[in-house]
Amino acid sequence: MLKTALKPQWILALLGALLVASGFVLLSQWQFDRSKDAAPPPPSTTERPVPLTEHFRPGEPMMATDADQVVSAEGAFLPDRQVLVRNRVHEGQTGYWVVAAFQVDGAENDAAIPVVRGWQPDDAVPAPAPTGGLTVTGRLLPTESPIDGRQPDAALASLSVAQLINLWDVDAYSGFVVAFDVQDDDGAPAGAAESGLEQVAVGPQPQEQPINWLNVFYGIEWVVFAGFAVFLWWRLVADDYRRQQEDLEDEAAHAAQLDPGQQDPAPTGPAQQDPTPTGPAQQDPAPTDPARHRPATDSKDPK
Repeated sequence: MLKTALKPQWILALLGALLVASGFVLLSQWQFDRSKDAAPPPPSTTERPVPLTEHFRPGEPMMATDADQVVSAEGAFLPDRQVLVRNRVHEGQTGYWVVAAFQVDGAENDAAIPVVRGWQPDDAVPAPAPTGGLTVTGRLLPTESPIDGRQPDAALASLSVAQLINLWDVDAYSGFVVAFDVQDDDGAPAGAAESGLEQVAVGPQPQEQPINWLNVFYGIEWVVFAGFAVFLWWRLVADDYRRQQEDLEDEAAHAAQLDPGQQDPAPTGPAQQDPTPTGPAQQDPAPTDPARHRPATDSKDPK
């Protein structure tokens, strides 16, 4: 078996199998790396307010490192651009978020960002957003997926920036801010309580690192494929060795048929011989009749 495996063709095949297996192992490692989602930033980073215009730009997709950050922005609420978002739970009760468009000073193209002003238990028309220059501080969160249509209460089913852009006809950030604090230019509060709303609280994300089990399964599959590449090479070598052994057995059997010395001698011995009569001397004598060889005599008596 070892001599067969050391043939040049099988050595080259082994190198190819190892190369393929190495590629599968690298793919497996890549899947295992992707199975661990990036851990959220620590609260020591996310809970320190930073300017929105320095942290995130309008029109860009929000990454995990951008979300969950507490930001502050200066600007003003746009008039007549306020909606309700239903099915929002606050202290165990389901109600509505009040969301208004806040135009950010210094943002590209005068972009606006949706701001969750507060929560209310019903679909009543909320108080209008405060006017004038304001400073909003809150947690930046990614946009939600859109849900088709409105319900009879005219409230949206999700806080989707794509839907709000169509409703408000303004450039916007691809995310929204849940306001914790709103102050006017004089530093007076102008938040949820001042508008008859309940304050919405959103805490930081849990710090555990989530695992994507689908990627783990794919990583195990690539390891199995790597082992199968080496097993296939071994199986081909074993088949070649088996064919060689069968050919040697066939050659030995054929040589035995052609070599008389390898045949069993014919049995000999007096008892086993069956001589074939040859020549006249070896033939049995014909039976004779004594009367026919009697000498001729006269039938009459001599006188």
